Amino acid sequence: MRKKFINYRIIALCLLTQLFFSTFSLGQKNSRYADSLRTAYQIPELAYAVITKDSTIEISFSGHHANNLPDTASVTDRFHIGSNTKAMTAFIIAKAVEKNQIKWDTKFFDLFPEWKKDSNPAYLKITLQDLLSHRARIQPFTAGEEWNKVPKFKGTKVQKRKSFGHFVLSQKPVDIDTSSKYTYSNAGYTLAALMLEKVANKSWEDMILETFNRDLNILTGFSWPNNQSKQDTWGHLIENNKLTPLASTIEYNLNYIEPAGDLNLTLPDYIKFIQLNLKGLNNQDNYLSASTYNFLHRCRENYAMGWANIIENNTDLSSHAGSAGTYFTMVDIDRRKGIGYIIFANSATESATQGIDQLMRKLKER
Repeated sequence: MRKKFINYRIIALCLLTQLFFSTFSLGQKNSRYADSLRTAYQIPELAYAVITKDSTIEISFSGHHANNLPDTASVTDRFHIGSNTKAMTAFIIAKAVEKNQIKWDTKFFDLFPEWKKDSNPAYLKITLQDLLSHRARIQPFTAGEEWNKVPKFKGTKVQKRKSFGHFVLSQKPVDIDTSSKYTYSNAGYTLAALMLEKVANKSWEDMILETFNRDLNILTGFSWPNNQSKQDTWGHLIENNKLTPLASTIEYNLNYIEPAGDLNLTLPDYIKFIQLNLKGLNNQDNYLSASTYNFLHRCRENYAMGWANIIENNTDLSSHAGSAGTYFTMVDIDRRKGIGYIIFANSATESATQGIDQLMRKLKER
């Protein structure tokens, strides 16, 4: 009997060893493939991870901080995550809902009744949930030309966002896209953040730092990574038909829509955030309750709260891509398999996004 037990242990150990080396080998192949895509599609730095709720299956970094610098990729490199900030804004709002500071169906003008007289009547019934799920018919403010008509507001970041929100609500509403059943809006997230700031009596920035940096040890930063460190990543864009690093001093800021798209993180810290979501979707309470995670990811068809909600062709996916034009972030959460796929890049050109799409498909082949 003892001999048989020992044999079983040997067999189990062999299987585990085989699985380890198989996974290690696959990770090496994917890393080489990712670096080949990085070179072919002119992405200065590319990083990715494949994770479960409890572990990192693969993680890889390759390239340089900028295409004109010798600095090589590092695990501590920070990337601007663009619109993937939306899920983090929805996250801190969800905590306020759990604390009964606000409700998902709270109407914007219940908190700002004095704004009614200057606002388009079409917006009078919009709720917090409408804003976070892009159902409020708010103008998008996703393209450069939209900003030409926006006044230059003065004051602190909070004051500027209030002025911008007041301006946005005076504009005509957009039509809801009949196929997707929502119309994407960065400005809608500014309005949602104004609601949060009103009930919490704190700035969005302070609540980001309290929630992520203090409570969860997920070290977030604001604006471009190279604003904070000379040795960090630079975003890139096309200038005069050439891929060019974006200097941190350029007049290109996102103050008015910061809650929609202006955070930066390292890949290991972003992994922590996605793992919280994976655990919640696996019915594990953590910083938020499992029921809250389910609501954030599934409450509305096609787009929920900071997450695209994709259920089609045997797919059960939470997904989002983020870019302010110079970095690109993509994350997919396979809710059936309990696996997250994350890709960071410091370029968002058409060529770069093609390479990122190819890498995402490759990572999902495992």
